[in-house]
Amino acid sequence: MTSSIPLRLRPVVTFPEKPVALSDAARREAKAIVARYPEKRAAILPVLWLYEREVGEINLAVEREVALLLDISPAQVREVTTFYTMFRRPGTGRHVVQVCHTVSCALRGAGRVVAAFREHLGIDPGETTPDGLFTLMKVECLGACEHAPCLQMDDVQVNDVTPEGVPGLIEEYRAK
Repeated sequence: MTSSIPLRLRPVVTFPEKPVALSDAARREAKAIVARYPEKRAAILPVLWLYEREVGEINLAVEREVALLLDISPAQVREVTTFYTMFRRPGTGRHVVQVCHTVSCALRGAGRVVAAFREHLGIDPGETTPDGLFTLMKVECLGACEHAPCLQMDDVQVNDVTPEGVPGLIEEYRAK
């Protein structure tokens, strides 16, 4: 595949990761996604979701491959993957707890909810438990201000969270 990225803009660094192992069906799906957009770069979010589903995380090798597929630089892919909290980075736990900490949630007890997770998981926001099961994050608005405080456990919205409900959430997800 010939890249439209000028040689002076191509990365000089080498990546130690092994090649991304996508199924033939996933590679066809990626090409179909790109074909739906008038500009390849516009397909970046759905293509990243596809790679994350297939690989389990967005690592440097995935970023490089997506850049080649979309004819953009790896840095442009990195800008997207580090801006959005929805992408799993290397070292992310199997379950991601994202607690909203913006105004509505903060006023209704998000700090106490985070403290309960810290107590029961033994980690601070931005960390992953030693067993690799949970990553705790404080995030911006999750769009459920009327149900503050709220959080997401993986991709499931949990509303009206209380510190007392945290141990039950942890046990429910530990069993998954």
